[in-house]
Amino acid sequence: MEDYEAKVGEIGLEKVLGMAVKRGASYADVHFQSYDNEMIAVENRVLESYSSRKLCGVGIRTSVKGAMGYASTSDLSQASLERTLGNAIKAAKAIKGKKETFPEIKINRAKVKSPGKINPVDISPEEKVSIALDANKAAWISDKIKSAQTRLGLSKDFRWFMSSEGAKITVETTLVGLMHTSIAEAGGVMEWVPHSESKCAGFEFIKSEDWNTFTVGLSKLAVEAVNSKTPPAGTYSVVVDPDVIGVLLHEAFGHASEGDLVSTGESVLSSKVGTKLADERVTIVDEGIVEGGYYCPYDDEGTRKERTVIVANGVLKSFIHDRESALQLDAKPTGNGRAQDFENLPIVRQTNYSMQAGDCKLEELIEDIDSGVYIRGKGLTGGEVEVGMGTFTFNVGPSKLIRRGKLAETVRGVVIGGSVLETLKTIDAVGEDSAVKTNVFGGCGKMGQRATVGFGGPHVRVRKMTVGGR
Repeated sequence: MEDYEAKVGEIGLEKVLGMAVKRGASYADVHFQSYDNEMIAVENRVLESYSSRKLCGVGIRTSVKGAMGYASTSDLSQASLERTLGNAIKAAKAIKGKKETFPEIKINRAKVKSPGKINPVDISPEEKVSIALDANKAAWISDKIKSAQTRLGLSKDFRWFMSSEGAKITVETTLVGLMHTSIAEAGGVMEWVPHSESKCAGFEFIKSEDWNTFTVGLSKLAVEAVNSKTPPAGTYSVVVDPDVIGVLLHEAFGHASEGDLVSTGESVLSSKVGTKLADERVTIVDEGIVEGGYYCPYDDEGTRKERTVIVANGVLKSFIHDRESALQLDAKPTGNGRAQDFENLPIVRQTNYSMQAGDCKLEELIEDIDSGVYIRGKGLTGGEVEVGMGTFTFNVGPSKLIRRGKLAETVRGVVIGGSVLETLKTIDAVGEDSAVKTNVFGGCGKMGQRATVGFGGPHVRVRKMTVGGR
């Protein structure tokens, strides 16, 4: 972190905070960010691109008579910072404030970084390209494979937050991963199976994994799927794997638990605190540090991200908040004020959202289903969610039919849909396993911003879910 700290020290952020107060701000904070990203793309055994992106700058937020103003700059000269401060104050004064202040939080001073041994930026481009090329070439296991796309990605995100309240926090997060898509064709049918593995770690994660085996496995699944049928449409008892329960909770329930959407009445969960929403086996949490997830110990408002219990034993207990939504709902900030980058204001975002493990083995979840589907996430390609209604539709990966308590044939083109609240009510068993994952190749979108998140959970049995085929 030493180089970053020297750069921050040189541009005098503390001086900016002092000037903000002298100019009439009741509160001010500054957010310095330095972000590096590299992406290698290989398609059909050929290196398609090697791109790198770097951004660096400062965002300044001020509160004047209860109104917030924000401005940012990538010019780190003192003159530019002073102009940016002036713009933030002007923006605040242009808004009629409510003469309200943020709820109090503990004033934190910390210096933290995600675990990692090998700085991925220091690895030669040749070595990175070689890993991606070899993994791509390994995927060509059959003449039924018509296309193979491999991506190797890395990011380093350093953020320094300071406030007029006295907060001073640096967080450095390194994220690396590999993504692959195998496309198979047979009899005029094509099946697309994408999947990725990422981790907040150094390049040792990339070195330690067998990526050739990873891509071969996806090609095998694509070939298996392309020779399979779609499932008969209907309502089934299903078992969903950790990838699917993670995406379902994040998209269809997690956003509905974000305090800003609750406060405006846009969420299906508005006014439901204290309501029993699910079986007592269901507990849902949001936390900043969890194995496999995204490293987010502090948010972009200086609040420490503690473990927030959203649902406890089936009962809705709380929401997640930044400082503004906490004020609006008379709650405590939960460390969920996150900004895409220094150019954007923090808004309420999830960190690592997951269901907690239960006590059932996977075989036990399956064995008493006479006719159903084992829903798998490997190959999931997205979907749609309506937060206000709590409805969802997802295109999941190649899955398995369940007959008389046993896994049967593979089915492709599987689509699941329904109401998240009705789905939660029909959960009757939760697996003892649990997995949370993150992704260097994408993030969660909201209000024009993207944020890297983590999500997951255990295998879960749902007694009623609508399943169809594309």
